[in-house]
Amino acid sequence: MALTGPAAGPPRLAPGTVASAAIGTGALLEALCPALAAAAPDWAGLLGERAACWGHARRGRVTAGGAGRMLRARDGWLALQLPRPDDWHLVPAWLEIPLDARLYQSDRGWAVVEGTLRDRFVDPIVERARLLGLACAPAPRAPLATTPFFRLTAETGSTSRAAGRPLRVLDLSTLWAGPLATSLLALAGASVLKIESPGRPDGARAGPAAFFDLMNAGKQGAALDLTDPTDRTTFDALLDAADVVVESARPRALRQLGFDAESWVTDRAGRVWLSITGYGRAHEWIAFGDDAAIAAGLGWAPGAGDEDPCFCADALADPLTGLHAAMLALACVANGRGGLLDVSLRDVAAHSAALPIETEAVEIFASTDGFVVRDGEHLAPVAPPRARRPDGSAPPLAPPSPAQLEAWTRAGC
Repeated sequence: MALTGPAAGPPRLAPGTVASAAIGTGALLEALCPALAAAAPDWAGLLGERAACWGHARRGRVTAGGAGRMLRARDGWLALQLPRPDDWHLVPAWLEIPLDARLYQSDRGWAVVEGTLRDRFVDPIVERARLLGLACAPAPRAPLATTPFFRLTAETGSTSRAAGRPLRVLDLSTLWAGPLATSLLALAGASVLKIESPGRPDGARAGPAAFFDLMNAGKQGAALDLTDPTDRTTFDALLDAADVVVESARPRALRQLGFDAESWVTDRAGRVWLSITGYGRAHEWIAFGDDAAIAAGLGWAPGAGDEDPCFCADALADPLTGLHAAMLALACVANGRGGLLDVSLRDVAAHSAALPIETEAVEIFASTDGFVVRDGEHLAPVAPPRARRPDGSAPPLAPPSPAQLEAWTRAGC
């Protein structure tokens, strides 16, 4: 709630039971792995960890991180994120208007975009944005009907690992959802090796070290250039030795490098390839956690009018997806099911918000210590974003050592 609502107004309830979904998924993780139960994470608190590390606060129709907006079109609302300079360079082609480059990433630039969209219809302008590779989504008035938040394809049976050998997880993911999932797998006892490109490392490295450490401490690291023949050979060996792969790229990105998830999982029984995308592998659409949550129908707090949408929390679909992805990976391993897990940011957010929330008796008011929620006779403070303390540091961006490669690829180890 602390991250939902206008900056100058009171916090708002989230549409649906997203915090309860985080707690419930955490309970499943604890049931699957006693080590996670012993660690006793604050499962609902995971939803606000990035905001806690970055110092983000609620900003209404602006994302907590500032790179996205909810914008009014002729027949409804949409969410648009332009976090990178390259995204702004695409705006003139998207809207078919001139836009002075000096206005990129500025309030005046956003005003031009918003003014132009007032005469455009949501569906065709969203379709055009997606074709250009922009993170843009329609904003339905209510949470989507429940849809499967994952699909398991290319399913195989199980295979046994050497006694005592930890699960080997190759982490190709970046930013938040995937790294959170693999950090939970590391807490569950898996050996996680994080692969990054030396030229294009995980973008979260550019943010606060506390958040990057929180997502990646406890992992090994290896910087590999997959266009370099020597590094490619090294990666092929690491990939062959892995039990689980977690990645968050669009499907064609790895295919262009010659990697095929379906072939990898069917090559040896029991392998799990976990693919995290915005809308599932059937789509090449770009998505980030904020716009994916809006696409799921999380743009209106309970009781809000048609002209009063706002972003729900901070990139909410990311941590929700990280939790669900970790649970799915552990469940597959525990039940001896290999295959390709196709997990969607939007569908996880929709699934998490599927249950209705009772708000008739809820009152939000200011107190001397901040905002408080009254539900009948019960009073509860609106908790600020919070983050766990990192248990160590993330691995450096460095080539793998020979000893590290030998240990990872050694048969039966």
